[in-house]
Amino acid sequence: MRQTKFVYYLLALLVIAATMLSACGPAATEAPAATDAPAATEAPAATEAPAATEAPAADPLADLVAAAEAEGMLTTIALPPDWCNYGGVIEAFKAKYPNIEVNELNPDAGSADEIEAIKANKDNTGPQAPDVIDVGLAFGPSSKDEGLIQPYKVSTWDTIPDDAKDADGYWYGDYYGVMAFLVNTSVQPDVPQDWADLLDPKYAGQVALSGDPRASSQAIQAVHAAALANGGSLEDAQAGLDFFAELNSAGNLIPLIANNGLVATGEIPVRVTWDYNALAAVDSFEGNPTAEVVIPATGRFAGIYVQAISAYAPHPNAAKLWMEFLYSDEGQLLWMEGYCHPIREADLRDRGVIPQELLDKLPDVSGAVFPTLDQLNTAKELITTNWDSAVGADVQAAP
Repeated sequence: MRQTKFVYYLLALLVIAATMLSACGPAATEAPAATDAPAATEAPAATEAPAATEAPAADPLADLVAAAEAEGMLTTIALPPDWCNYGGVIEAFKAKYPNIEVNELNPDAGSADEIEAIKANKDNTGPQAPDVIDVGLAFGPSSKDEGLIQPYKVSTWDTIPDDAKDADGYWYGDYYGVMAFLVNTSVQPDVPQDWADLLDPKYAGQVALSGDPRASSQAIQAVHAAALANGGSLEDAQAGLDFFAELNSAGNLIPLIANNGLVATGEIPVRVTWDYNALAAVDSFEGNPTAEVVIPATGRFAGIYVQAISAYAPHPNAAKLWMEFLYSDEGQLLWMEGYCHPIREADLRDRGVIPQELLDKLPDVSGAVFPTLDQLNTAKELITTNWDSAVGADVQAAP
């Protein structure tokens, strides 16, 4: 019995101890409240990659420029500085290509002189051999037939009218003008308005051509123009020879090759020349002397000149680069600054690249006619062969 009580007593003590241990244990700590994860920071906005800069376009003429600069020289002939602004054209070319020297031969030569210079220098690589020529239209095909020029098509070839170029690239038109009278009004205030007026006695010893009609394309075409005003035609220039025969018999024709200097001094008061030469002269005179330009009422005759590279050019690459420059927009507009109508004028107008001031300065040449190549060749043969017998004036350069 005592043993049983002892067991109960012992069990009770164990229960009490367990309870006390339970009460004394540390209170369970709540798990910390889950804190929100920090908000994800947005990645910085992607910055656009800098726009790729286009590499400068390769110069399609780079190889030609290098080859031309290696040659180091370009030889021209018969390019007066006041003709079609050739002075400005040459200076612009030299500024663009300073490593190429421009050697200018005989600025006052005629087309036939240019052809003879090629013939005379076939075996000469020195400074007297021209690389390029600028001649009247009729001299282009004949030079090709004689093997005196070589083909080259400029990069603007497709914008040159088909009827103004050789299909194979041997020659191509560069510009055109209309035959006109340049009159020094300080010496001769009575300005002729048409070809017939030149026969008036008041013009005795006052009228001159701008070249020798036996060699100069400009002079040949002046005779051709006079034919149109005196009963002749584009097919038959005999009336032009008859007109100048009468002008010479009257004592009105001076047998000197006229230039702007002789007009300025009054030695030649009336010069028959292309309108662009006459207009450039008036600018250069700056009012001293006073001068006027007249497009004659009849016989309005337009003449095209052509470019070509000599078959014997000592500097063929420089010659090709010269052609590229002339037929670029820059070159064409430089000619226009000299009152010439560049051969690519229609293309320039279509693209709106001609400054209005250049358009405004060109004269009205409405009604001017353009002879065909066959007509020019026929007239050239007639005039050069018969000038001496028909007119009898030995036209020469002034001493």
